[in-house]
Amino acid sequence: MRNCLLPCWLGLCLFWLSGVAAAEIGVAVDRNPVGLNESFQITFTAAEQPDGSPDFEPLRQDFEIVNQQRSTSASWVNGKSSRNEQWLLTAMAKRSGELTIPAIAFGADSSKPLALTVTETAQPTAKDDELFLEVSATPEQPYVQAQVIYTLKLFRRVQITQASLSEPEIKDALVEKLGEDSTYSTQIKGVDYWVTERKYAIFPQQSGLFTIAPLVLNAEYVSGRQQPRFNGFFNRPSTETRRVVSKAVTLNVRAVPAEFKGAWLGAESLELSESWSDASRQAKVGEPLTRTLTLKAKGATVGQLPELFDKTPIDGIKTYPDQPLLNEDKQSDGLTASREEKIAFIPSKPGEYNLPALHIRWFNTKTHKIEEAALPAAKIKALAVAGTAEPDVAAAAAA
Repeated sequence: MRNCLLPCWLGLCLFWLSGVAAAEIGVAVDRNPVGLNESFQITFTAAEQPDGSPDFEPLRQDFEIVNQQRSTSASWVNGKSSRNEQWLLTAMAKRSGELTIPAIAFGADSSKPLALTVTETAQPTAKDDELFLEVSATPEQPYVQAQVIYTLKLFRRVQITQASLSEPEIKDALVEKLGEDSTYSTQIKGVDYWVTERKYAIFPQQSGLFTIAPLVLNAEYVSGRQQPRFNGFFNRPSTETRRVVSKAVTLNVRAVPAEFKGAWLGAESLELSESWSDASRQAKVGEPLTRTLTLKAKGATVGQLPELFDKTPIDGIKTYPDQPLLNEDKQSDGLTASREEKIAFIPSKPGEYNLPALHIRWFNTKTHKIEEAALPAAKIKALAVAGTAEPDVAAAAAA
């Protein structure tokens, strides 16, 4: 009889010991239901040391983990010690519907599944929302390779602690950020908002219908709620993370007008100018006279600007062009491209020389008309040097 009771007693002890060893893992959310584009908090709590570190990988199937923290606290009250461990996760659902926070393994220990309702929240349309985006494109029917000003405005009446914003994406287009962001305040229906405004220049490279993909903002902001964190003394204001998505914008890009002939150049304005190292346009034989040609086009890129130097040979003059100086000025009202070319003319014999006129054909994207920028034909004069032999032109150019 005694031998029969011994195995039973040992089994009961082992069962009791295994029950003591298993740590109970609690799980809770800060609210239920939650919106699809809103963050929420999942808290895992253990009163004893779990068997191992948590494996949150199963959670990623339906949820995005935005942030996670861990805290351990211990206390000694009336001769008894207590321990508390917490894992606080900030998460966002990947889809709406009736979802389940799965059981999370902590080594051999595990939490229990928890049901969560995720609602399909509409994008903010009412202007009393705490955080929303507005985007616009001007014009929405641009010409191919012409500038489109894409403006983003972030309206907020909450304090943002950190945020990330996607860049505008559009097929077959060049995208350039313009200037620095501007911040100002405004009122909408009597409600004060801070506005952060950002602008881009977009240059579609093909004609047809194109869509600028929605921008996505992930922002962590101070919610008005005060929540204890990790049962500590140093509690701070609760933060929430929210995903805000802008609308998509469709562009109907026009092709090059049939009546335009030659290399296509579309711009909002264009200016062609010249200057000379000697205003009288005179130089002694063997000495350089430098001409500077400058082309500025608003609403165009440097890649669209044509060469300015006419390479047609001129009998009696050697020409030495420098490398062009290219520049793009990105201001809040748009991009202005410039091309500067310097050409040194060195006459080998005295006399007057004619330089051909310069014509730049371009299309005004504001007036929808073909225009032409021109510089008239120029005349330069080479003066003889008394009592000297004909100079070495190549040596003079090198000097």
